[in-house]
Amino acid sequence: MESSVLCLLSLTLRPVLLGYFLGLNDLIVSSLELTVHVGEPALLGCVFQSVEGKRVTKVDWTFSPREHAKVDYVLYYYANLSVPVGRFQHRVRLAGGLSHNDGSLLLQDVEEADQGTYTCEIRLELESRVFKTQVALHVLPAEPRELMVHVGDSAPMGCAFQSTEEKLMTKVDWMFSPGKHAKEEVVLHYYAKRRGPAGYSQSGGRFRNRVTLVGDTAHNDGSVLLQGVRESDTGSYTCSIHLGDLTFRKTFVLHVIQREPRTLVTAVARRPEVLGGTQLVIIVGIVCATVLLLPVLILTARRIQGSKSSGTSRALVKSLEDRDRARPENHFYSSITMREVTKEEEPSDRSEATYMTMRPVWPSVPSNPPEKKWAKGGPHTGQAF
Repeated sequence: MESSVLCLLSLTLRPVLLGYFLGLNDLIVSSLELTVHVGEPALLGCVFQSVEGKRVTKVDWTFSPREHAKVDYVLYYYANLSVPVGRFQHRVRLAGGLSHNDGSLLLQDVEEADQGTYTCEIRLELESRVFKTQVALHVLPAEPRELMVHVGDSAPMGCAFQSTEEKLMTKVDWMFSPGKHAKEEVVLHYYAKRRGPAGYSQSGGRFRNRVTLVGDTAHNDGSVLLQGVRESDTGSYTCSIHLGDLTFRKTFVLHVIQREPRTLVTAVARRPEVLGGTQLVIIVGIVCATVLLLPVLILTARRIQGSKSSGTSRALVKSLEDRDRARPENHFYSSITMREVTKEEEPSDRSEATYMTMRPVWPSVPSNPPEKKWAKGGPHTGQAF
């Protein structure tokens, strides 16, 4: 089993090594990736470490927006002459040391159309082979260069140099200008040490103790954070990153505004929101249900109103009956005329008179009729009307 695997490996590697020594195949050194925002520079590395001490005689940079697409020339170097080509003519240059087999390319003011694959080919003196490096460049939308901050808040300002090479920045400068023709002021200086990525920074003037270096200097990031922003901090801030003989600059415009006074009651007009599909279905369902239930609700309300009115009439009749029962008893008046008495029977001192009597009328038939009462009490002297 092991002998068959070794035999297969030898058969696979034999033509590759043979082509390498005979100069029939190109050698791809590495395949790298880099992400950059629109408007920023990008350093595309292409370094070949040769132990033979042979110098670089030719460098070619080509670009392809996608796989199997047409290849365009970006730059070529030959006979100590560097020539940018096409739409890259005023935006590219060799940034490496050719004496150290470094053919890196600096691409400035990156555009969206620059996204794609860049291929570097290096040829050495008295060497038939071609050493290749491919860099996949990804382009993101531009970062905002104008910041608006309230008084007292913090203002972060990013400044990083994107590169595929591990070149450490040697210095970072942040400068401030309140106007176009005003004198610049020092915001912060950072100096890298000769050995190791660590360095030291210092802030000056009115920015002292208010600005802090927050970027990772080991990855060429010189971002800062300005705290306790004041109105006088309004202006332009320029960042300069130095990598040997390369310098990358980035400028921000900072606007400082006052905070709005807080009120107890604040009426905020909200923007009309666009209803989604689910919300629209819910609203339509509620409207349809309301329309369907409306007749039922009206009929129920009428029934309730009718029952209330009948109950009210019954209560009214009952109250009238109670009032009739509580009414005082009626009295009937009758006159009783006494009959004439003869002179013999008439007393000498009493004249003829008519007497009025009042008696109540009871609801039920009295147990003792008036005639019998008069019979028991005395002679019947008159007739009631």
